[in-house]
Amino acid sequence: MPNKPVDAMIQGLNILIVDSNSYMRRVTRTMLMNLGAKQVIEASDGLAGLEAIRTCDPDVMLLDWDMPVLDGMEVMRIVRSPGVFPRPNLPIIMLTARGKRSQVVEALRAGAHEYLVKPTSAKALRDRLTSIVLKPRAMVKLGEFYVPEPRRKASTYDVAKTEKRAHA
Repeated sequence: MPNKPVDAMIQGLNILIVDSNSYMRRVTRTMLMNLGAKQVIEASDGLAGLEAIRTCDPDVMLLDWDMPVLDGMEVMRIVRSPGVFPRPNLPIIMLTARGKRSQVVEALRAGAHEYLVKPTSAKALRDRLTSIVLKPRAMVKLGEFYVPEPRRKASTYDVAKTEKRAHA
């Protein structure tokens, strides 16, 4: 379904894909281009991704978890370091093959704005980009983590349940 404001928004984004798998980078790039993206930058590992953030100033980063040298979680921890890294507020979509609930929670707690499991669809990718741009969330310090403001406030029950799971 074409949506003119969303299409124009996606066209204006400078998107960074950080994935060690060249085939997945190409598939993701193709999906983004089919969605109307004009500026897509690729990095083949975490170090190249950090350098691309510094030099290319992306609006959004799509980040794989499983990469050699610096994995996606390490990259996210570096990026989410206010006062140390130049772009701690960069929106990050974790795009990975890891689909366990505990991994999703770990990535979101570490500062991912959105989470997509590979293989994904162009519609899911478009929905996540739309969510990041049309409903931006401020970054906040929660404990030791620098993360997007939660979409909803956790109830005491939710917090207790999460803490119980974490200690199990």
